[in-house]
Amino acid sequence: MRRKKRFEKNGNSLVLTAVDGELKVLMGIRDQVRPGVKQDLQNLKELGVKNLVVLSGDNQGTVDLVAKELGLTEAHGHMLPEDKSAHIEKLQKEGQIVAFVGDGVNDSPSLALADIGIAMGSGTDVAIETSDVVLMNSDFSRLPHALGLTKSTASNMKQNILIAIGVVLVLLASLLFSEWMNMSIGMLVHEASILVVIFNGMRLLKYRLRGDRYNVKTGVEEIETAE
Repeated sequence: MRRKKRFEKNGNSLVLTAVDGELKVLMGIRDQVRPGVKQDLQNLKELGVKNLVVLSGDNQGTVDLVAKELGLTEAHGHMLPEDKSAHIEKLQKEGQIVAFVGDGVNDSPSLALADIGIAMGSGTDVAIETSDVVLMNSDFSRLPHALGLTKSTASNMKQNILIAIGVVLVLLASLLFSEWMNMSIGMLVHEASILVVIFNGMRLLKYRLRGDRYNVKTGVEEIETAE
């Protein structure tokens, strides 16, 4: 029992093997955190994600260690699929928008219930079919990249709308209250504004999130080599 508690305290999931009803082997198994995930989660925080919560069926000791290592807001262990769904409903009733990331059959109810269900590409078919978004190749770094690009796209659209409306208002005001405006100048200003909007939109082609490991041009993670 003392060894069992020590394994749990160190964040291990337990595997017990008995022979003829007698415990013979006690093994502790612990998942390894993927390289770069901590930076990806930090990027999500910087993009405005307020709460990072882990819901797991593993023992609470394992979940707490992972949460501490990754800097998560909440950690809940010993959770069945229905417990995860209930927690999501609780957050939604509190007025929070919930995005849920999962990959297994037991995650499917939560993926369907969440405002945004995100499945890992290596997950089960049920999880992928139930989700709204699939991270291909199970590349978690694409999630903060996609969120950052979405926010930048929305901001870019607002800028372009303001530019277009502003130019129209200037042309109308010049036409009504000044004598220098004519068809040629009006067309020149209008076409120039279109070019400004196009070039402003093209800035998104070079979008890069600080600390982003996902390369837009190649579609793969950055690979660093050491000599």
